[in-house]
Amino acid sequence: MTLLRLLPRACTLVHTFVTRTFVTCTFVTCTCVTSTFVTCSFVACAFLMPTTAAAQSTDTFAAKLDTLWDYDKPALSEERFRAELAQWPAASAAAHEVSTQMARSLGLQRKFAEAHALLDAIEPRLTGLPTHVRVRYLLERGRVFNSSGAPERAVPLFAEALKLSETDKDEFYAVDAAHMLGIAAPPAERLGWNLKALSLAEAATDQRARNWRASLYNNIGWTYFDDGNAATALDYWQKALSARMTMGNARTTRIAKWTVARGYRGVGRLDDAEAAQKSLAQELEQAGETDGYVYEELAEIALARGDSRAARPWAAKAHAALKDDPWLAAKEAPRLARLAAVANGESAAPAKR
Repeated sequence: MTLLRLLPRACTLVHTFVTRTFVTCTFVTCTCVTSTFVTCSFVACAFLMPTTAAAQSTDTFAAKLDTLWDYDKPALSEERFRAELAQWPAASAAAHEVSTQMARSLGLQRKFAEAHALLDAIEPRLTGLPTHVRVRYLLERGRVFNSSGAPERAVPLFAEALKLSETDKDEFYAVDAAHMLGIAAPPAERLGWNLKALSLAEAATDQRARNWRASLYNNIGWTYFDDGNAATALDYWQKALSARMTMGNARTTRIAKWTVARGYRGVGRLDDAEAAQKSLAQELEQAGETDGYVYEELAEIALARGDSRAARPWAAKAHAALKDDPWLAAKEAPRLARLAAVANGESAAPAKR
């Protein structure tokens, strides 16, 4: 298992493709299933229903579509979206909505040209599509720009998505758009956008929108952490952990536990940090999984104590688990080199993060 976070602070979430060097863009708890959600005739009829009923059917389709996501396995997600796309007429709103998610899966694989090409095919038809689908197009175009290193091109798209979502009273995607502004906007503006997203989530009546709170607590925590305020960051990360535990998803709860443990190291509580990370390592082992970021943290905790000998085996396990990660290789090569150096017994100061 790889515990991911999105866009670097220098992020991310990340797109949202991220490693624990970034902030998370985990949205809602997803159950990965393959199914055809509704018939074409049903969707066609939705546009003839009263506005409220049509909105409900649109929300239902979007929520079910999101169950096809496995953010740790974007190639698998792409396959699922391609299979779903085949169920719909090419010109239908449903097909275009599925295509936006396929584009996102391509972006997470760093296939940016393919992702943009897919979105290019949707763009000429935007004016005839429901607002909800236009919002998803804007979000995914923005995420591809952001992940490919052009946040300045992403920000106007996220801002437009936020405006459309608020006008359309689409709580879930309004929070999504504000949270992406909290990732892609200039550093001085990020906290304000994250706090706006949190305000929207806390005021929402849609439970999916309210579920954003855990990710937002996490991201706000990283903003404070990157500003040198580890104590406040830890407070937010503990809120994120509480929210994750309530939601009941084992994977995202583990990520939240890891982050709290990182906060312990940040405030100098090394014994608590080590105990939490070793507990995670044991939990993962019992589940038949590994996580290089847990091993990396255990190495950093040992280095913070001045014990390079104890750090070596953890650094070696971390490097073995993470060295083939294409995102880290592209964006964090010095980090991988550092792990290799520590594993080989070369001297290294504790990492800044």
